[in-house]
Amino acid sequence: MSTDTWYWEDLKTGQVFTSPGRTVTETDIVNFAGLSGDYNEVHVNAAYAESTAFGERIAHGILGLSIASGLFTRTELVLRIQSNLVALLGLEWKFTGPVLIGDTIRLEAEITDCRPTKDGKRGIIEVTRRVVNQRGEVVQIGKTPLMLLRRTEG
Repeated sequence: MSTDTWYWEDLKTGQVFTSPGRTVTETDIVNFAGLSGDYNEVHVNAAYAESTAFGERIAHGILGLSIASGLFTRTELVLRIQSNLVALLGLEWKFTGPVLIGDTIRLEAEITDCRPTKDGKRGIIEVTRRVVNQRGEVVQIGKTPLMLLRRTEG
């Protein structure tokens, strides 16, 4: 992989970037419960979780989002734009399925919009991020607009 820096002009709608996989462990869930203070029984109580629709403990939704954020930084997209990234402008996120202990998830990041800022000095890309498990199921999905430097001002 080349390490050329990408600017807003180098990106196009429809480009897709995939991260490596990462297996979610019981330790991840226990550590996240301690960090966040979220000890909801569906996450930390195996006997209780067996009685739920999931039939077993599941990862916190926000833990999945946090792991997805880290996986995003491992995509070629981020490696190429990081020196020109100005800001994360927001987050829209949906939890569409459970992340189970032992699931290996990866992130697929697709550029779904590219537009210049109103002043033309920077550009905005909208990235649709899909968290996909080892069975090919999308378990989380969201959109994040990112502001980037332009190679030349509009």
